[in-house]
Amino acid sequence: MQRLGRPGDEGIDGVINEDALGLGVVYVQAKRYAAANTIGREQIQQFAGALVGKGATKGVFVTTSAFSRGAVDYPRTIPHLRIVLIDGQELAKLMVQYNVGVRIERTVEVKKIDLDYFEPDE
Repeated sequence: MQRLGRPGDEGIDGVINEDALGLGVVYVQAKRYAAANTIGREQIQQFAGALVGKGATKGVFVTTSAFSRGAVDYPRTIPHLRIVLIDGQELAKLMVQYNVGVRIERTVEVKKIDLDYFEPDE
């Protein structure tokens, strides 16, 4: 992933090349917000506009907070764009699943009696 996210990034924080040749490109917008600061439809519309400006067909909008109902519904109204929304809860699940930004603090080993080890009573 190439990180862009700076002034003048035109609403794009990163670019992911799906293949080595860069034929498949996914643009990323990321917002680190408090849980109560919901992403609204307007921000998704701005992201969609940035995607169109780049000639893109795919984008991912990630936030540490949540999306409003309007934000969730909006991408369905644009058939030529595929926008995936990842909220804070989904982001946390993905981070744990793929070991990104997390570390194992403690491992617990649970033992169970192996009944096959013991001979049955005759």
